[in-house]
Amino acid sequence: MKKLLLATSVLTALAFADVATAQAQSTGDAPVGKGAGAFMIRGRVIGVIPENSSSSLSGAINTGGVGTSNAVTPEADFSYFITDNIALELIAATSKHDLYAVNSPLGGSYHVGSTWVLPPTLLAQYHFMPHERFSPYIGAGLNVTFFYSTAPAHNAVTSLAMRNGVGAAVQVGFDYNFSGRWFANVDVKQIFLNTQASINGGAIVAKTALNPTVVGAGIGYRF
Repeated sequence: MKKLLLATSVLTALAFADVATAQAQSTGDAPVGKGAGAFMIRGRVIGVIPENSSSSLSGAINTGGVGTSNAVTPEADFSYFITDNIALELIAATSKHDLYAVNSPLGGSYHVGSTWVLPPTLLAQYHFMPHERFSPYIGAGLNVTFFYSTAPAHNAVTSLAMRNGVGAAVQVGFDYNFSGRWFANVDVKQIFLNTQASINGGAIVAKTALNPTVVGAGIGYRF
């Protein structure tokens, strides 16, 4: 799933960039690159793929693990370039996920409920070749994840609460300056996040390392 999303994101961004580059060459709209003092805003479509590693259930149920659905959602990010190569990026997105108890006495994959996730992430980035059309970058930073509008499935599950979490985040991606101040972008982030769900007032406690991989593609504008 991750490889498919990454390949689709890269191909979509490159196809868009090729078309836009041809148009830019016909109009003479030269690329401007990135540099100190620049502010950039990007919009992406992202796929959020939780790993649910090291998951467990305890309390009334002591066997099985946790499953979380994938999600596709819009994302916005805002970058400020401190130097030509170094930038700070703030990422904002929200996604909805279904939660499951898997391999437990409740059934093979038992629907527990759903939750919305708000994971603002701040990253420090290093941009290679900022003045070229193609400019890859890497980043590392901090993620804070808030869970909201959490709802139980109303089967055997009557209440559901999620614990907010803090974790590290790393990133790799590239910008392609296809026309003037416009950039195509492909980006992959790995967020390291542990959380805990309390089911039926704590009768069952589910722990998991969500550790979502976030794959996205979109366009950006440099001010």
